[in-house]
Amino acid sequence: MSDELLLSIEKLVYGGDGLTHSGGNTVFVPYVLPGEAVRAAAKTKKKKLIWTKLVEVTSPSSERIAAACPHFQVCGGCHYQHIPAAEQVRLKIEILRETLSRLGGVQWNGEIAAHLGEPYAYRNRAQWAVRSGMPRALGYFLPESSVILPIDTCPILSPRLLETFMLLQEMARGGKLPVGILEIEAFTDSADGKIALNVAFDKFPSPPEQIASLLRAELPRLESLLLLDQKKDRFELCGPGFLIHEVGGFKYQVSHLSFFQVNRLLTEYLLKAVTAGAKGTLALDLYAGVGFFTLPLAQTFERVVSVDANLAATRDLFANAKNAGVEVVSHNKHVEEFLKKTAERPDFVVLDPPRAGLGTAAAAALASLGAAEIVYLSCDPSTLARDLAVLTGSQRKPRGTSPEAGPEGSAEGAAGETNRYEITEMAMFDLFPQTFHIETLVRLRKVA
Repeated sequence: MSDELLLSIEKLVYGGDGLTHSGGNTVFVPYVLPGEAVRAAAKTKKKKLIWTKLVEVTSPSSERIAAACPHFQVCGGCHYQHIPAAEQVRLKIEILRETLSRLGGVQWNGEIAAHLGEPYAYRNRAQWAVRSGMPRALGYFLPESSVILPIDTCPILSPRLLETFMLLQEMARGGKLPVGILEIEAFTDSADGKIALNVAFDKFPSPPEQIASLLRAELPRLESLLLLDQKKDRFELCGPGFLIHEVGGFKYQVSHLSFFQVNRLLTEYLLKAVTAGAKGTLALDLYAGVGFFTLPLAQTFERVVSVDANLAATRDLFANAKNAGVEVVSHNKHVEEFLKKTAERPDFVVLDPPRAGLGTAAAAALASLGAAEIVYLSCDPSTLARDLAVLTGSQRKPRGTSPEAGPEGSAEGAAGETNRYEITEMAMFDLFPQTFHIETLVRLRKVA
């Protein structure tokens, strides 16, 4: 499709696009602001939905600013660099309220507190694909494509991570990067001093020790290196295997394959907000990772039970608890499986699931545990809406968020028959400035 449309943008929606209507169709346009008049070229159409490419902003919003990155609107990693940071947050809060209401029937008219950090230089982890053609170069995959866009800079990276990227890019373009590399993942510690790399090869071009020696010579801050030979499905570790993050007085060992919050500037605020005032006999930490919330909860509860399916993260959690001098019970299993069978009756539950969220069955199982308070940290408002509909007994059946959202997702099923919760607090942490991603903290209290 190449039809050009003249459009007036009505609002932004989750996913980064602007939404408007034309000729009986709903039209999505990237890199716009509400109220702008634009020219857009149609790319794809499905029934009455049209996705377009922005051609020109003919009447820009007064809020529009120049992007900080020369690759903006091309690499696809950022969606909002044309919007000031404070306005990004205001728009995200609007999108959050609308998504919760539309998909989950969840009405929250109270304040949504906004927590902002620096809009750039915040990421402590990134992945770069390697273009094998000449000239070789590192970059990001173009949206919905296997094409790699070589890049020269990325302003959302932390200073150390950006420095690492520039050194690797210089190696790639200078022919010094080992051949056969498919992808490089880099992450830094909380001080933004040391780095660790995960490097995936099609196959090792030379012994791992030689590869490690070469990379260490070019990257003086390299602390730990994990190499993967995909053809042989073989890992080689060179170094301690982890970095240390210090947050809120706690030290966290984070190994190569473990998850940790990527916004290095807001982790302490997030830790304090989630655990504020939490105390009692038993706390349950779901999707616990390396124990980010487990360690502080262990100081205010008699028992803490953590659950995570990632074996590397679970091992880190045990090491972190031992180093902190606290005892925890940790289950290395999927949260859904744990919730089906557990006999635990916690006073307090914190959960920080991936984008897929809990799911209606797991949300119902969670509600049946009867915890007095639940803190849900979500990175996707659509799956959050589905899960809150179950926990709160919302009268609207969640729509379109999961294949499993059937009758059990309605207020009359699942949690409505056991325990019902009400929202007491909602906050938005802008962990991913310049992108459409929304991190939401929801505090719930059992009412029935």
